Amino acid sequence: MSSSDTVPATGLSTGLSLRAVGAGLLAALVGYASSVAVVIHGLTAVGAGTEQVVSGLVLLGFAMGLTAMGLSLHRRKPISIAWTTPGMALLATTGAVEGGFAAAVGAFVVTGVLIVLAGLWSPLGRWIAAIPKPLANGMLAGILLKLCLAPFLAVSQAPGMALLVLATWAVVGRVARLYAVPAAVAVALGAMALDPSSGLAGGAALSGALWPSVTFVQPVFTWEAMVGIALPLFVVTMASQNIPGLAVLATYNYAPPTRPIFLATGAASALTALGGAPTINLAAITAALCASPDADPNPARRWQAAFVGGVGYILFAGLAGVTAVMVTRSPPILIEAVAGLALVGAFGSALMGAVQVEANRTAALVTMLVTASGLSFAGVGSAFWGLLLGGAVHLLHWRPSVSQPAK
Repeated sequence: MSSSDTVPATGLSTGLSLRAVGAGLLAALVGYASSVAVVIHGLTAVGAGTEQVVSGLVLLGFAMGLTAMGLSLHRRKPISIAWTTPGMALLATTGAVEGGFAAAVGAFVVTGVLIVLAGLWSPLGRWIAAIPKPLANGMLAGILLKLCLAPFLAVSQAPGMALLVLATWAVVGRVARLYAVPAAVAVALGAMALDPSSGLAGGAALSGALWPSVTFVQPVFTWEAMVGIALPLFVVTMASQNIPGLAVLATYNYAPPTRPIFLATGAASALTALGGAPTINLAAITAALCASPDADPNPARRWQAAFVGGVGYILFAGLAGVTAVMVTRSPPILIEAVAGLALVGAFGSALMGAVQVEANRTAALVTMLVTASGLSFAGVGSAFWGLLLGGAVHLLHWRPSVSQPAK
């Protein structure tokens, strides 16, 4: 690496790597642009208004940014933080619960507390890790299925915009897969801004959104929200974000202690939930951007990429108002389409993980189908029932392994 790649930094013996800075900014851009539509769709589905969505996005940006900066600086490891994209897809499929958005906020608070408990009390984390992976993947695939169908359903309702977004996603993905979803999001936002029916074409609707604000939401704690949102959101966050995030770091020979990570992300989630922000957690996809040799050949300096990524998320918090107004005033099916494209890869991975092992395939498929069905009973959403019924089938078909006698 040439000397121009490094700029001396006071107090940092390793110096500031320009490659790490670039990787961190790219991780923030990809993480935000690829799934912000999923976040907005999930929040509005559980009853958030535009002001509450803006507040949630602002606090998410600061929560992700400050937590990533603190953990990566303290541990000198590329610990990237993100919002729970699968969890937001869960909210989108669950929909409103009794008590409205205040009840959803109560569930967000409890989810954060549960993550803190997973850091303080290791058996809780082990129990989550002990959930059979095919069932966890089946639940996630069921959550994502409906959203992943949306891009193609949108063609019949808004053919011009939907086909343009799909074409952008497919063409850009052919040459630069990492940029496919951000490019599709950019095209969708441009189409939304130019659409006369959205009221955004003249720009007047955006003038009041340039200075985003935070709104306090008084949480309400209901049984339906605890079982229908908090518990599945905790499971999805741990099984689909935190555990894979640790696995990605391990791939690049980083093994940070889990307790401070769970304590920091859980506490930040519980606190910012009071402003409408959902859960934050370890990043998985964008974690690879910061932890790989592409961020810096020297593993000791890759933490800087995660630190800069955190700075990027704080900067993106300033765009919360404009983003929320543009997305919430656009055709819902188009928002679902953009969100679905962002989740196609996650759906494929979850489906593969669910059906890969033949012995667990039936239970995993039951979990997926019940979750995807939208079944609601006693005010509890389908994700809980999918995991419960799939677990019952798993136990019914389970056979203890019998060790072969020595010959």
